[in-house]
Formats: sequence, structure tokens, C-alpha cells
Amino acid sequence: MKIVLDAMGGDHAPAVVIDGAVQAVKELGIELILVGIEEDIRRELARHDISGLPLTIVHAPDVIEMDEHVDALKSKPNASIRVGMRIVREGQADAFASAGNSGAVMASAILDLRRIRGIKRPALATVYPVAPTPVLLIDNGANTDPKPENLLQFAQMGAAYVEKLWGIQNPKVAIVSNGEEDDKGNQLVRETLPLLKASGLNFVGNAEGKDVTKGIANVIVTDGFTGNVMLKLTEGLVSFLARYFKHELTDGLLNKTALALMVPGLLLATPGILLMLPTFKRIAKRVDYAEYGGAPLLGVDGVVVIGHGRSNAKAIKNMVRVARDMAQVNLVQVIKTAVTESEEG
Repeated sequence: MKIVLDAMGGDHAPAVVIDGAVQAVKELGIELILVGIEEDIRRELARHDISGLPLTIVHAPDVIEMDEHVDALKSKPNASIRVGMRIVREGQADAFASAGNSGAVMASAILDLRRIRGIKRPALATVYPVAPTPVLLIDNGANTDPKPENLLQFAQMGAAYVEKLWGIQNPKVAIVSNGEEDDKGNQLVRETLPLLKASGLNFVGNAEGKDVTKGIANVIVTDGFTGNVMLKLTEGLVSFLARYFKHELTDGLLNKTALALMVPGLLLATPGILLMLPTFKRIAKRVDYAEYGGAPLLGVDGVVVIGHGRSNAKAIKNMVRVARDMAQVNLVQVIKTAVTESEEG
């Protein structure tokens, strides 16, 4: 399994990307092709013991910066993103992963890998972390103004992903709306509803915002504008709650004293707080974006995963893991089959 990793992608590239790359090859049983400015990559690799590790460098002289417009793809054909995509297109690697400029990655995937035949628009899918059961949110930013047939394909691709990657047979699918009734929602939602009902998917109807967090469906379908707002709002709320709990736990003399006594080897802290520590750790892990790695771009003719620009080393490693898992189950072919069967049906 060979994965192309954009060494220049991300707010903290290439240092953090290389840190995550080394972790990935040690833990995931894959080979990595690092694409970017060779001198910079070698300088960062020198900080690690990489003897015997399956790491290859492919020089790409240009970088599409995080704040550049996607038009830079045309003026920088030898940017790391485009060089990496071409490696996948030519069959020299199984997947591409980048925490770089997300707009540029999406545009390059469409330009260099092209869409799966029959797919009108690719979509970004991501794990929605605040639900009791696994939930895949699609789309979360690639298409701000899609059509009903696009949302239908998002649902089909999301269901294929959940079934193959998460092992959930016949996953439940719902569409985001402002009410449970069929006559609720904007024009896009109302026009998509009959398509989803007739799709053969396990469609369970409309999902209000409060329903998404209850886990009523495994796949939540929406347009990219709404999905992105939902995801960013959730991330903001999680961050706020973390700061709030930290403030409350450290506010006041009693709390400060209890925390100060919670040192290894001492049992002087409040027993209740000690018992709750594993719970706090589980919650923190559940909502940590780095645990999920990145968002798959579904609908292009190749495996592409896009990570957060702020990704740390753990997030980079897990982004590579998602790419590996998608390639292992041949998800692109699964989606092609699902689209073909839908057209024939």
C-alpha cells in the first residue's frame, strides 16, 4: 500500500507533516511517498531515525499556500498537490492525503483525477463527533449550492462509505431539515425527499439539528454550506465547553487545592474527581479532531483525504490511516458500482 502525502500542506508544514509521516509508516504498515520541496523534507527527516523505513521523496518545486486562490493550480502545475495527484492518476500510488489548501486539493482532484463517471459533484464527508453512534456528515463544504440529484448521490456515496469502512450494513440515511414532516425544509430539501425515498437506500426521513446528535441515522445528508456551518459550530461549542470546564475545575480555592493534590503516587485528591478522570479522557478523545484525521473527498476517481490545516502529527498519521482504509476496501470501485446500479435501477 503506497500513500502520497503532501509534505508541504498545512499550517505547520513541513515539520509536523514529517512527524506524522514517520509515525504513520511505523504504525500503519504502509509506504509513504512524500511530495514537496526535497531540501525541506530531508531537513525535517534528519530529526528522525528513518533507517529502513519505507519513505520515498518526490521533489515538487512549488507550493500552493493556504491563503492562495485555487487559480494557483494553473500557474503552479508543479506544486506538491498537483504532482501528488498525478502520481495517483498514473497508478504509482493508491491514495493521496493533504492538510493543505482544501479548495486547491478539491480542484486538483477534479482536474487531475477527474470525477467518477456518473457523479455530477464530489462531496466532502466527515465524522460528526457528538452523537452516540457513528455519524457521517456529507457534504461539509465542497458544494454550497447543489441540486437535488447531487444530494441523492451524496447519500449513495455516504452509505457506501459507512458500509465498507465502518461495517454498518444497510446504514440509515437522513437529510437535514428544519422539521420532521415531509413538507418542512427549503426547496432543495423538499425536492430531494422523493428522490431519497425512491432510491432504495434505508432512508429514515428528515433530521432536525437536535436529531443529528441523537444518532437517528448513520449518514446525514446536506448541502456543503449547511454542513460546514454545522461542523464548525459543533467544533466551536466543543472548544467552548472544554475551556468552560477547565475554568470551573480550577476556579476557587477548594478546586485548586484538590487539583494540586492530584499528583502521581498520592491519594489525597477528592475521590469523585479521581474517578471521573477516565471519563474526561474518553470525552476528550471522542471530540478530538486529530482522532479522525481528515475528510474523504468522495466522487473523484481516486482516493483523496483532506485534513485540517491546523493538523498536528497525530492528525496527519490518522489522515494517512483513513486514506489507507479507503484504498484497502477499494472504495472508489464500490462507489462506481453503486452509481451504476442506481442508474440501471
